[in-house]
Amino acid sequence: MNPYSLLEQTANRETLLKVGSSTDPAKAKDILITPVSNENGLRTFDWIEGNRKKVDALSNGKLAYVYVPNTSGRGFEYFNRYYFSQQDKKGVIIDERNNGGGSAADYMIDIMDRTLLGYFNSKTNDNRPWTTPIAGIWGPKVMIINERAGSGGDLLPYMFKAKNIGPLVGTRTWGGLVGTWDTPRFIDGGRMVAPRGGFFDSNGQWAVEGVGVAPDIEVIQDPKLVMEGRDPQLEKSVEEAMRLLKTQEFIMKQEPAAPVKWKRPDGYEQSKD
Repeated sequence: MNPYSLLEQTANRETLLKVGSSTDPAKAKDILITPVSNENGLRTFDWIEGNRKKVDALSNGKLAYVYVPNTSGRGFEYFNRYYFSQQDKKGVIIDERNNGGGSAADYMIDIMDRTLLGYFNSKTNDNRPWTTPIAGIWGPKVMIINERAGSGGDLLPYMFKAKNIGPLVGTRTWGGLVGTWDTPRFIDGGRMVAPRGGFFDSNGQWAVEGVGVAPDIEVIQDPKLVMEGRDPQLEKSVEEAMRLLKTQEFIMKQEPAAPVKWKRPDGYEQSKD
């Protein structure tokens, strides 16, 4: 029997289950659950968290993992939540595979492209200084792309590459960088979506649309390895980031000796009187 059939019409409703290791109801436990109408969200978070744990294990805790599902509200939410909560890491893997697009994610690029300008000393905890800018991951960054990322998912790696933030790993994005704004709905509720705004580069040449963004390191998701629970693109990204760490690892400066607060002017001679 398909267990899902027993949960029909129970979405978002408190439902009592009897759970036991035998068919004897007297030995079963009562568990109160609230079924969800769709498992996609749970499975997505399980995949993201699984990737984060893989990156953490493969890098011995040195690398952060940030998944960006699109360049709309959810994408910015995920970026902010995962990026800034892992600032203690030495580098970061930005995963934008299957990115559904949305808008131009220049905000994410601005954050990732931040340059450390200095420190402010701190007397809290272990006297760890505050960086300026105060938020950021200062080590190497690697972005994973694939053929199912497009529109804003094309532009994000395009900008990442143009700013030389780090290497792109994976497969060429699908090449759908065109705006579809200002397409009103029909009176019957239907809708027409048509290209309204193309992208051209700083040299005045049409770019990305119909071409996509190519990776610096091409890695195909070998079906056999994927079926075994492997993720070749993720693994290669970690390998590349760890290689870059050898020369790009950020080491925070320690607070220097206290400055001289006052002294007599040079050449000053105290009166003998």
